[in-house]
Amino acid sequence: MKIKFQKYQGTGNDFIIIDNTDLSFPSENISLIKQLCDRKFGIGCDGLILINPSDSSDYLMNYYNSDGNLGSMCGNGARCSVKFAQNLNIINNKTVFTAFDGLHHALIFDDQISLSMKPVNEIKKYGNDLFLDTGSPHYVQLVSDIKKIDVLHLGRLIRNNSIFKNIGVNVNFVQFISDSEFSVRTYERGVENETLSCGTGVTAVAIAMFELNKTSLNKLKIVTNGGDLSVDFNKTIKGYDNIKLTGNVKMVYSGEIQV
Repeated sequence: MKIKFQKYQGTGNDFIIIDNTDLSFPSENISLIKQLCDRKFGIGCDGLILINPSDSSDYLMNYYNSDGNLGSMCGNGARCSVKFAQNLNIINNKTVFTAFDGLHHALIFDDQISLSMKPVNEIKKYGNDLFLDTGSPHYVQLVSDIKKIDVLHLGRLIRNNSIFKNIGVNVNFVQFISDSEFSVRTYERGVENETLSCGTGVTAVAIAMFELNKTSLNKLKIVTNGGDLSVDFNKTIKGYDNIKLTGNVKMVYSGEIQV
């Protein structure tokens, strides 16, 4: 079987994206997805995205972690899916599409994609750290020197502790730069490693920093190892809404693979 694909990256978070509007891709084949995502024996990526048909929106985005399993919401993957859909003429410069956590709106400005994220109404505190769900579950911890943090080791410890082991959690280490800027490194479940960027993680960090009174601004620049993203939001009585994640997206290449 030959599979046509395009590869995209959003601030270094890379994805295989496949047009599955004819529903021909064997999405139940976990080993195939894992093989395609493998950087040694496949194409290589942080996750695989299928663009499926939808009766209620422009398309349905199904995201699979690099371990082959169906994942939850992926912010950078969703932004990449929007550019892919535009390149396939499924949409023009705006869209409403369906993801794991419901409907999302997006606007396209050349290679900049601005994506609406789900509201956040519940935040849990663990000591000085926060847990919140931005479409995927995230644990946020402030650190003094982000470059010295062993993200793989510490992230794995938190991800596999007794609280989060069953469902897993993404772990974000954050350093304060200024009232308007924070630096973050993320350990992602499903990838089970540090990634260059994480869109839902960046969103969680921005809200967490406001919640912890580290900033009074509702639009923040978040620096990742793969590039910069911006998050803006509204604080409400219930929590946070009107959340938008904005950043650059690039198509890396298109191809065809025999499997």
